[in-house]
Amino acid sequence: MNFHTRKWVKPEDLNPNGTLFGGSLLRWIDEEAAIYAICQLDNQRVVTKLISEVNFVSSARQGDIIELGMKATHFGRTSITLRCEVRNKVTRKSILTIEKMVFVNLGADGKPAPHGREQIRYADEAYERYRQTVQSAADATAMAAANEAEREAEHDEEAVH
Repeated sequence: MNFHTRKWVKPEDLNPNGTLFGGSLLRWIDEEAAIYAICQLDNQRVVTKLISEVNFVSSARQGDIIELGMKATHFGRTSITLRCEVRNKVTRKSILTIEKMVFVNLGADGKPAPHGREQIRYADEAYERYRQTVQSAADATAMAAANEAEREAEHDEEAVH
């Protein structure tokens, strides 16, 4: 389980009992899970399809720090299934576990689209892809600048003759 996000429980996150409001936690979970799915599928167009049973086993109070953990457990043709665990860093207790969260990959037309992923994409792989993209863009810019300089030199040479 990868714990990517920590949240600080603030007064606006509390219910009338002085504990973390479940709705706030579920919003945080859905957002974190969507971000995780986006990163895994390399597509910003994903939607929540299903969230299985949510069973709160403990809570958090103002000032507590909670961690949200996500892990991809299955890759379908157009979907990704995640498992989520939330724990309280202060009390060291599990707050909840969601065994199944399904997100669907969408195409530009807003319809389910195959994503081509079969395994978890790790941060170092994503960084390497980013580095290659940046390097390719820098190479293309340098080549375009060199070509432009060459054309200008030819134009200047023609103007002299």
